Amino acid sequence: MFALTVRDRMMIAHSLPHPAFGPAQALHGATFVVELTIRRAELGEEAIVIDIGEATTLLKDALADLDYTNLDEHPELAGTLTTTEALAKLVADRVAGKLPAGVYAGLDVTLREHPDAWATYTREL
Repeated sequence: MFALTVRDRMMIAHSLPHPAFGPAQALHGATFVVELTIRRAELGEEAIVIDIGEATTLLKDALADLDYTNLDEHPELAGTLTTTEALAKLVADRVAGKLPAGVYAGLDVTLREHPDAWATYTREL
């Protein structure tokens, strides 16, 4: 299995209105380093998983309307607990929707909120 990873970042504000989140129930900010890994069982005729520029654009586009926003006010996220895990899935689903069918084996999206804490969502394609 071959894989290519690109990174970007996003800054968001949100609240997590559930008792499990203690002080994070209140509005707060977070900066995420976002990693997108695209997997492919066999390389194409170009001997690459995907062009780095194309992968970078896919990730940037998936983050565009989230970066520098209050996710509590984002219409697509109404009623969603915007946890790191939920955001990783959202980004993965957005990227997967832009990839051609039958070419890639899967993708992983990792959101690193802190050097010692991150979440990953894996999606098979």
